[in-house]
Amino acid sequence: HTICLDSEWETIARFSDRVVEGTEAPDNLAYVIYTSGSTGHPKGVMIEHRSIVNYVHAITDIVGLTARDRVLQFASLSFDTAAEEIFPCLTTGGMLVLRISTMVDSVSGFLDRCRDWHVTVLDLPTSYWHEVVICMELERVALPASVTTVIIGGERVLPQIVQRWAKSVGSSVRLLNTYGPTETTVAVTVADLTGVGVVEDLQGDLPIGRVIPQASVYVLDRYRQPVPVGVAGELYVGGVGVARGYMGRPDLTEEKFVPDPFSKQAGARLYRTGDFVRWRHDGQLDYRGRVDRQVKIRGYRIELEEIEAVLNRHPDLERAVVEVREDQPGDKRIVAFIVPHPHNRLGLVQFREQLRCLLPAHMIPSSFIELETLPLTVNGKVDRRALRVAADSRASKVELTSEYLAPRDATEQMLAHIWSEILHIKDVGVHDNFFELGGHSLLATQLVSRAQALFRIALPLQQVFARPTIATLADAIRKAQGGENPAREVARQVITRVARGTPLPLSFAQERMWFLYQLSPDAAAYNIPACVRLHGPLNKVALRWSIGELVRRHEALRTT
Repeated sequence: HTICLDSEWETIARFSDRVVEGTEAPDNLAYVIYTSGSTGHPKGVMIEHRSIVNYVHAITDIVGLTARDRVLQFASLSFDTAAEEIFPCLTTGGMLVLRISTMVDSVSGFLDRCRDWHVTVLDLPTSYWHEVVICMELERVALPASVTTVIIGGERVLPQIVQRWAKSVGSSVRLLNTYGPTETTVAVTVADLTGVGVVEDLQGDLPIGRVIPQASVYVLDRYRQPVPVGVAGELYVGGVGVARGYMGRPDLTEEKFVPDPFSKQAGARLYRTGDFVRWRHDGQLDYRGRVDRQVKIRGYRIELEEIEAVLNRHPDLERAVVEVREDQPGDKRIVAFIVPHPHNRLGLVQFREQLRCLLPAHMIPSSFIELETLPLTVNGKVDRRALRVAADSRASKVELTSEYLAPRDATEQMLAHIWSEILHIKDVGVHDNFFELGGHSLLATQLVSRAQALFRIALPLQQVFARPTIATLADAIRKAQGGENPAREVARQVITRVARGTPLPLSFAQERMWFLYQLSPDAAAYNIPACVRLHGPLNKVALRWSIGELVRRHEALRTT
């Protein structure tokens, strides 16, 4: 039942204002919030009153909220950050300022509204805060003078954005970086980044902070034993903030909420966050990525978060996110979604050369997809499903050359076909780089094997790395064939006069069709006439038949 305070106030006033007795209990359910987490399947997280009450007290003290504060209620009610905005503000007597839907149409408009409403505390998703900082710098827009504290959380904060924030704002505004899954009640650690980056040359990851009161955190190995300082392990969270569990999912609750061996309290549990962290020497935690984002590609175990960290430190990029695609079973490839600085055309050749100095070869993304902005969910996090859709569009890929140039002769056409088959990409240009299109050492061996069979030459594997474009590799193939173009050589054979009854040499077109059939027997690019198909699979003998022979055999088939 919806109660309308404005239209039903007279009815409400007739009820007693006496406090209702006997209903309050710390372990009563306060709210249920559904979260997909990393599984993609929504699950209801059950938070009890004692959990949210503890967090309200903790964040109120950390921020220093008073009745004079005006807190913007930015988050959707389906996101637990809304609880961080609503309850601490109201319980201290502050004013909760509700944002309007059009407020986030532009960053400058957002800041103007905050200025008009004299907002003092902003609680923003990290992704949106990144956009705010970038816009402030590009459009020379100032943060409202009324703002004293900005709280961010939900994703890894980028060091270069913190530096730009520090240059713009300095230490006049507190910047708090919070971390915590929904299952541990809003946030469990807080890092004060106020003034960080003003003089420091930030290179590494920024901390996610120290644990809040009445919570406990443990960094454990796969045997659930504590790891030393500086060693990454999975983060387990205990204390009063741990949720009751998942609504209607006892199996999942048992899997993720495990007994707490470090607590003396009966029935105490730890929540397995699935996040890799490590202790710093100053007692804070560093976030190292998701346990379930560790991938194995061609025998290498790779942390995608490490690649993202390197890309996000690159001066030509605003933001980068890394995913793994497996368009063909067993063929996993790293794809980077990048947002370059405005009006900056990214040179991928130089970009890749720079990455080779920062990452091992197996960690360099196979392809880069340029986006104007990263797609976000309603909660302000990167929408990874939308990224998969973007990856399916070739039009969104960063152009590897100035313009697409089609194959210009027979050798380049054959190589382009091989590349298309191996890389599963259409319209390969002669100046496109094999490795920038997703090739790697294993696929390079396939390329060499097919090229050697097709052109009847010895082609060292190193040639592919030294000549990674169709144009340069085709030139090497022509030289290996004695400097002759295969098409011209075949043409001379075709026009050589021979006796009518002797087998004719294959024309270039016939030989190309035969080789393409060897590469891809099921391809329908060249449909052979029925009179040939009746004699079984296409073979070289069939292609040696003259037109007269085909007609004669066809007539014979019709009469029989």
